[in-house]
Amino acid sequence: TLTAVTGVSAQVMPWVFAVFGAGMFAGNLIGAWAADRFGYRAAVGLLLLSAISMALYPFAAPHLPAMLVVVVMIGGTGGLGSVLQTRLMDVAGEAQTLAAALNHSAFNTANALGPFLGGLAIAAGFGWTSSAWVGVALALGGAAIWFVSYRLDATR
Repeated sequence: TLTAVTGVSAQVMPWVFAVFGAGMFAGNLIGAWAADRFGYRAAVGLLLLSAISMALYPFAAPHLPAMLVVVVMIGGTGGLGSVLQTRLMDVAGEAQTLAAALNHSAFNTANALGPFLGGLAIAAGFGWTSSAWVGVALALGGAAIWFVSYRLDATR
């Protein structure tokens, strides 16, 4: 998308990745702070940020400055990892090692599933930015699963 829609040259691409990395750095700091301050609600906030970021992506794609803002926002959702890890450690009891392994497995599955489904949308002819709508659906699906998990835990 960055080369085909935004028109970013190969020389500029490393800078876009640096902006993404800055977003991830900030997201990890803010995500950990939010987990301490707001508990498990921080995950819902980060999942909604992910959905909003992805929804803005197709509209920002033709404009590099707007795209950089969205890239920072998407990077910022990287803070979700610390929130989810904290939750798993809290509910895992004596199986914390297994929970940590499952958390990483879930992230690796998501890291494969997102690009696969996004690639299917692009291959189906929906355009370069169609992968963002797949991201919106996945983020909202994650928020729904998180909500169900939270409600089930609250009833115990």
